[in-house]
Order: sequence, then structure tokens, then C-alpha cells
Amino acid sequence: MKKIILISMVIGTILKAGPLSVTALPNLSFKLMSGESTSLNELLKDGPVLVDFWATWCAPCKKEMIHLDKFHKKYEEYGFQVLCISTDSPKSMSKVKSYIRSKKFKFLVGLDPNQQVAQKMNALLLPTLLIINQKREVVWFHQGYILGDEIEIEEQIRHALNIQDEISE
Repeated sequence: MKKIILISMVIGTILKAGPLSVTALPNLSFKLMSGESTSLNELLKDGPVLVDFWATWCAPCKKEMIHLDKFHKKYEEYGFQVLCISTDSPKSMSKVKSYIRSKKFKFLVGLDPNQQVAQKMNALLLPTLLIINQKREVVWFHQGYILGDEIEIEEQIRHALNIQDEISE
């Protein structure tokens, strides 16, 4: 009986708290694998952006990236972009470049060897995904990847883009 009362109190507290507050991210800068730099504002000028934090040693990250590349290509006409930010150490940067080139991924690749950007975006686990709207608000946050997560990822992309029709391949 005590457990039921405790659970009821916790649920009641959560319900009273209301929706999570959304605060805009600062206009962060990113170093790209191409050697160029960009900013969050620059990336968001045409539409929402999915930011993915990953590393070459992370097998779930690599599996997820295959889907992220498909989503980047499928929704780029809507102004949507994918930015995959490597958190590999400075010593592993050559592995990042060779991996991305071997897979022929079309999304943008950022480099965050000291995890400064990852910390600012609360990316404590890999992979971590964020969908950011044009107001720089995080509208979806997800950590980890298991087979099937790509369905939820695409639903969240479509929600951010206000696409209502059925998903087609």
C-alpha cells in the first residue's frame, strides 16, 4: 500500500510540473571535417538540423549513421540537414576522415576532439541525437541506438518539418 501511495505522489508531482521548459541553445560554432567552420545559426537558416554525436569506436553510432545519411538525402529539399559530430580524440581524426569517405556519407561532419560542443549539448552517451529547430531550441533529444530507433528518428524529423503524410521509402 505504501508503494502505491508513493507512486501516486511521484506521478502527481510529474503531472503538476507541466511540460519541460525549452531554452534556446547559444549560437555554437563547429569545425567541419572539410576544414571549414560553421555555426548553429548558419546551419539553421533553411530549416531544422539533426545533430548526432558519435565516435569511430562506437558500433551503434555507425549503424545509426546509415539511416541518418538516408534521412539527410530524403529531407534536404525541405531545408533539413544532418550534422554528425565526431567526438574522437585528436589522434583518431584520420580514422574519422577515412571512415566517412569510405561510406560516402553526404551529411556534414563536425569534429569535437575535446568534447567541448558535446558537453554544451549534454551529449554524455554515444550516440546522442538532437533535433534543433530554427529558434535554436532542442525539440527532440535521444541517447543510444538499437535497431528500430530509426523509425522514431524519422517520425521526429517529419514532426520538426511539419510533414503529415505517410512515410514512404
